[in-house]
Amino acid sequence: MPDSNTPNKKIFLKDAYALKTTEDSQKLYDDWAETYDEGFAKAHDYNTPDIIAELYAERTQDKTARVLDIGAGTGLVGEGLIQRGVANIDALDISVPMLDVAKRKGYYQNLIIADLNADLDIANNTYGGITSTGTFTHGHVGPDAINGLMRIASPGALFILGIKDVIYESGGFAAKFAELETQISDFEIIEKAGYGENATADLQASHTWVAVFRKA
Repeated sequence: MPDSNTPNKKIFLKDAYALKTTEDSQKLYDDWAETYDEGFAKAHDYNTPDIIAELYAERTQDKTARVLDIGAGTGLVGEGLIQRGVANIDALDISVPMLDVAKRKGYYQNLIIADLNADLDIANNTYGGITSTGTFTHGHVGPDAINGLMRIASPGALFILGIKDVIYESGGFAAKFAELETQISDFEIIEKAGYGENATADLQASHTWVAVFRKA
C-alpha cells in the first residue's frame, strides 16, 4: 500500500488488486486520483471504460434515461457516455478525491459518495441504466452489491457491468446471476480486451467480461 505521507509514490495496478478492505480501497484511490488518468489509463491504453460506454449507448432504448455510473472514479465512463449522446448521468464512488477529479470534467449531474458494500441511500427505481468498470475486480466489490443496484434500478433498466474475467466464477458472480435469473432479462456475457495495443503484454492478455442485462 502507498504511504499517505508520500503522495508522489507511484501506484501500480497490482496495488489495487492486493486490496483487502474498504478502508484500504478508499485510501489507495484517494492517493491515485490526480495521477490516474495520465499515469495509468492513458499510459497503459486502458480502453475498458470506453467499451462500457459504447455498449451502453448501443443497447439503451432511451439515451435520456437517468444513468448511475458506479465506481465512477475520475469519470472515464462518463466521458464515453457524453461523447455518445448519453448526458443524464450521476457518479458514485467511495473516493472523494476521485470524484473531485470527475467533477472538474463536468460529465455528471450528481456526485454520490458511497460504499457499494453498504446499503445505498438512494430511492427504489431511481435509475434507468447502471454502468461500471474497474469495480468488480480483485480486492474490490463483491457480487452481493448487485442486489442493491437492482433495488435502485427501475424496471427495464439496462446494466452494463465490467467484471474481471478470472473472478467471474471464483468471486461468485456466476452464482449471483443464476440467483437473479427470474429478476433479470436479456442476460449475456461479452468478452472484451481491457487494454489496447500500447499496453504491456500481460495487460493485453487481461480480459474483462461485460455482463449485459435488464432488470425484469
